[in-house]
Amino acid sequence: MNALKYAAAALFLTASPVLADDLVALSNTATAITGDISFDDFEMVFSNGEKIEFDELVGDHFVVDGKDVPASVYSVKGPGNPVLLNGNRLCGTSPVTYLASWADDDVTMVAVFETQDVPSSNDEMCALYTYVYP
Repeated sequence: MNALKYAAAALFLTASPVLADDLVALSNTATAITGDISFDDFEMVFSNGEKIEFDELVGDHFVVDGKDVPASVYSVKGPGNPVLLNGNRLCGTSPVTYLASWADDDVTMVAVFETQDVPSSNDEMCALYTYVYP
């Protein structure tokens, strides 16, 4: 019976919830359109409370300026394109279909796509936003 208790305790301790990263807008684009964000494996929440929800993780690497980097590539539920700060949207009027995120030193890069197919590089993005940890 003790073994069962220890196993249950170990499972409880390792199954902690995923916490969102709170990020501060760095680029002029991020400051003007999204503001600061909260980002995790399920959604990206913008400073005005709107959000983009992710359907699934579809890739774990991405080509940035010809170089393969570790990244998270998500398909977007919906797809959607909420109205953000100052009436702006992430990519003009078309629905956002994919979002890719990767680290570049201490900066978190978020590329947004309106493509039918899963993007493989930043060449296909419609917008790029950059953030830092507070």
